[in-house]
Amino acid sequence: MRFISPKTDFAFKKIFASSEHPEILISFLNAMLYNGEPTIEEIEIIDPYSAGSVTGLKDTYLDVKAKITGNKTVIVEMQVLNVAAFEKRVVYNAAKTYSTQLKAGEGYLRLKPVIALTITDFILFENTEKLISHFEFTETEEKFVYPNCEIKLVFVELPKFKKELNELETLPEKWIYFMKNAPSLEVVPETLGSVEEINTAMGIANRANLTLDELNDVDKREMFIQDQLGSVTKGIEIGIQRGIQQGIQQGIQQGIQQGIQQGIEQGIEQGIEQGIEQGIEQGIEQGIERGRIEGEIGLIMRQIVRRVGDVTLEVQTRIQGLSAEQLDDLGEALLDFRSQEDLLAWLDSAVG
Repeated sequence: MRFISPKTDFAFKKIFASSEHPEILISFLNAMLYNGEPTIEEIEIIDPYSAGSVTGLKDTYLDVKAKITGNKTVIVEMQVLNVAAFEKRVVYNAAKTYSTQLKAGEGYLRLKPVIALTITDFILFENTEKLISHFEFTETEEKFVYPNCEIKLVFVELPKFKKELNELETLPEKWIYFMKNAPSLEVVPETLGSVEEINTAMGIANRANLTLDELNDVDKREMFIQDQLGSVTKGIEIGIQRGIQQGIQQGIQQGIQQGIQQGIEQGIEQGIEQGIEQGIEQGIEQGIERGRIEGEIGLIMRQIVRRVGDVTLEVQTRIQGLSAEQLDDLGEALLDFRSQEDLLAWLDSAVG
């Protein structure tokens, strides 16, 4: 028995946005948002892309959207890669979901609270070991909460979860273990299967229950994620090498200049040391960013050739001129391209 990874967008939606098994999402949200307490009793799973759009607003990237007990809206996003400006995207999605509730002429009293639940396969908050983090508007000094708590952000950082199967006790721990380790399991462990909703989720995730087209889609998306992870790693390696070289050169120059000001013998020695340290640090940062972008462009070009064939030099030049954020958007959009016309239409829309 083999299971697909719930961390891919296809699998996440198939498991948690199932209209036939809404109890799965109820259990998962109670675990992630309310520490396993049965706060959510009713749920309405809705298409995250069906809401009316507002002219000029950027597209929203969500995996699941639902209305829950208390007339609140929950939006859920599973993010495997730590892309540029990701933290801003989370806030944007929450704010957009909140603001687009109203139609023309409707009053603010019709606005209902929004909870944005984000699960990351990378560490987002380095300054804490907390696994699940809750954010809401609070007063900066006395820390009292803004009335009604209209927008709340909740983050689950999977890499911070270290417990083994025999150590699982709570509902949140069991759901997080499922999210992290489903592909490595060969059977449904009793610890997980004892939770009816998790047992049902594992049945949906069982590769034997998927169609051939669904399996191909899963494999394609997992391969795309691995390719992107590989490009980031390669870009970091290239960036470090270039950064060290540039840093040493810049550091020596800065060190000599500082050394002259402080005195020839003592100044040169101390200046070179300090200059090299500062130069290497600055060079590594610049090199990593440059290498990451170059690696991402290379990956996207290979993916485009796979999807629509070779493109002209002019199109390549347009892609190379995209910003880091636009490259991330293109990386997600190209999975749906069927022809070069789709690519050109996207470029015209993105670049203008």
